[in-house]
Amino acid sequence: MHQHAALITGGATRLGRYFAEALAEAGYDIALHANRSRDEAEDVARSIRAQGRECEIFYCDFLSDELNTELSELLNAVKQRFPGLKLLLNSASAYEPAPIGATELAMLETQFRVNLFTPLLLTRYFAQTVQAGQVINIIDNKVAYHQYPYAAYLLSKNSLAEMTRMAALEFAPRIRINGIAPGVVLPASQRSSDYIDWRIDGIPVKHQGNPDHLVQALHYLLHNDFVAGQILFVDGGESINVEGRHSENYPVNTQSR
Repeated sequence: MHQHAALITGGATRLGRYFAEALAEAGYDIALHANRSRDEAEDVARSIRAQGRECEIFYCDFLSDELNTELSELLNAVKQRFPGLKLLLNSASAYEPAPIGATELAMLETQFRVNLFTPLLLTRYFAQTVQAGQVINIIDNKVAYHQYPYAAYLLSKNSLAEMTRMAALEFAPRIRINGIAPGVVLPASQRSSDYIDWRIDGIPVKHQGNPDHLVQALHYLLHNDFVAGQILFVDGGESINVEGRHSENYPVNTQSR
């Protein structure tokens, strides 16, 4: 019987690295996808091998003109190297903020290629390649909002959330598919402490998350075989903190009913 293995896209940096190392600790061999982050990928691979697990790096550019062919070849190569492939974790992400009024075609193409087209096609090829397994898509708690300054990014991530639900129906029961929507866990490096404090003030549990919270969510989805087609928001309740305007919070005339 083959050792279970996981393919993690974008596994060399940020959340992808945490997921890769957590899965290795849980006993998975790791197929680590990377593109430009080659030094980081080698560092992650060394860390995983030091845990006693096997790790192979697979390089693939999700903006390639031959994306369909390259993704099919990627899955075949991973399956050949790791016959026990059981998990596809789509963590790679493209992020560029802009409102609709400033969104160019190239921006749409980049973010949809990485955030939707790639996980969709990888899910397709994964389902064709393995007899049974799981897919987990890393989304974003911003899909709960209509934040137009991130138009292309959020449209692609919202589409990924919908694809997660559709694919869960199409490939069940053989492939179980879910998503994780992180909140304030690893803010971008340019975010100020004042900004982070301001974000935390809008989180009902009143504190920032950390990667361990997401790893716990990952383990929950891996082990609960009665969960399918769900987007698990791990954000301290931030995404439900939208009370809306009504008579009781009307600031000018609080007596209005």
